[in-house]
Amino acid sequence: MAVTGAGLEGIVAAESRICYIDGDAGILSYQGYNIHTLAEKATFEEVIYLLWYGQLPKQAELDALKAALVEHREIPAEVIAFLKSAGKAAPMDVLRTAVSMLSLYDPEAKDTSIEASERKAVKLMAQTPTIVTTFDRLRHGKDVVPGDPKLGLAANFLYTLTGKRPDDVMERAFDVALILHADHELNASTFAARVVAATLSDIYSAATAGVAALKGPLHGGANEDVMKMLLEAGSADKALDMVKNRLANKIKIPGFGHRVYHTTDPRATHLKALSEEIGNRTGHVDLYLTSKHIEQYMKESKNLNANVDFYSASTYYSLGIPIDLFTPIFAVSRMSGWTAHVLEQYRNNRLIRPRADYTGLPVGQPWVEISAR
Repeated sequence: MAVTGAGLEGIVAAESRICYIDGDAGILSYQGYNIHTLAEKATFEEVIYLLWYGQLPKQAELDALKAALVEHREIPAEVIAFLKSAGKAAPMDVLRTAVSMLSLYDPEAKDTSIEASERKAVKLMAQTPTIVTTFDRLRHGKDVVPGDPKLGLAANFLYTLTGKRPDDVMERAFDVALILHADHELNASTFAARVVAATLSDIYSAATAGVAALKGPLHGGANEDVMKMLLEAGSADKALDMVKNRLANKIKIPGFGHRVYHTTDPRATHLKALSEEIGNRTGHVDLYLTSKHIEQYMKESKNLNANVDFYSASTYYSLGIPIDLFTPIFAVSRMSGWTAHVLEQYRNNRLIRPRADYTGLPVGQPWVEISAR
């Protein structure tokens, strides 16, 4: 039995209606809607509904979802106590544990019916942002900012994180960033979540698996590495020297290349524009310009395109978001995709059980007594 690709590359592992990618043409769509259309027209809440139910919501359906997301924003007191005790722990470690803890205080935790799982998906979508912003406030000795029921998910996240209500441009920029990160077919974290769901474990367990997989630097941590590189360089010229030196020493440049896309990552085009716009508004346009120089050099010298992580770094930084929250924010957005895939798995479940191509010793090895080994 031969595997056709290391890391399951190119192997179809499931049927799904949720996300379509054409890596050669640079196409990404959610439930049939092109990512460019959604980035230009949709709100994140509309995208959440689209991912879960396969169609854009009517006004009453959107209003009901928004109301439910506001209703369930508050996290259990026991989870807040844990966040207080976590101190200076890494945010992704804290998020992984806190998401798992949510199941302990949900009376429907063990109910894996579609109806209960849909209700729990709403809670996960509402409470994950609260975990991230609450932990950040507490670890810096600041008072927790209660959510504003008049604000949507994106605006409320920025408000409860910084204590300042974002203007319309800042809100829309973050909303678009959440849309762009919402789903990406069977990436590592989504596949991990579906594998757990396929055992008929609960949606909290599946979401926790998603967070755990996203934590890895080969998946969700690249935007943090991009930002650290930009800050370390300090200027466009120094950044290019740093990039050239890293390449000469065979060190990977974060934010470039993609397992699926062989052309421009369609998400990167929007984040590039956001990086410039928000950078100009907040005095961080130098980060955009430095990023642009690096992107041009990588394209010309290595024929590598920027991926979603590259310009999201400077966009988030310009929005006033701490670097070590970049990956947790990825999780806030991707929770919409994880839960959509878990619900889809539940609706037509079959245990995910692949095989391995055996490369060990010939089968039938003779037993050697311990005295003769």
